[in-house]
Amino acid sequence: MALNIAEELGADSLASAAGLLGRPAEEFVNDNVIEELWAYKAFEHAEIYFNLISSVDPKVLRLTRIDDEIYKHFREAFPDLKVGAVTHDTLKSDEAKDKWRNFCETYKDQVADYNYGTLIRLDSNKEYSEANSIVVPRVQFFAIELARNREGDNDNIRINFKPKKRNAPSKPFALLNYYLAEVTRTLTMKFQIAVSKIYHGNKFYTQ
Repeated sequence: MALNIAEELGADSLASAAGLLGRPAEEFVNDNVIEELWAYKAFEHAEIYFNLISSVDPKVLRLTRIDDEIYKHFREAFPDLKVGAVTHDTLKSDEAKDKWRNFCETYKDQVADYNYGTLIRLDSNKEYSEANSIVVPRVQFFAIELARNREGDNDNIRINFKPKKRNAPSKPFALLNYYLAEVTRTLTMKFQIAVSKIYHGNKFYTQ
């Protein structure tokens, strides 16, 4: 039986940031900081997903209720995209952004939290790390990971990695403090207050 992980990959840990990050981009001074904040809020999601593909055959995982539709659409829209290793340009060049935006908007009413920031690995043979991760909309994560799971790019994960005990990571926590300091220094007062609420309301990071 296929394993349905849609609920496990829910957006609870991101909910406190949803209102803030749903605001128009022009309200913010530094979108790089926003991306980094998303990255740390998305860490728990990444950890759960990587533990799953480290534990079971990725081909049996179901990520959404419409996996087949997303995968078919993805391969029609990106027939030549090699998902085993993607790059920043593959996902975030001006041309790629336009194409991916159209793809993602198709699922606005079909996939819950379709545009929530989600960490994806650049190289499917490696684990999550700062150098091997980038933030993308959730449905883009689903499309690429469905292809990796179905086409065998994630098969080596179970061989090379074992599931890890979930603990609050000290390094991302320290980096989050750094970026919060950057927010305080560079962003508007309204954004500073919102980020402070995210920080103090975060259930995942503990000291």
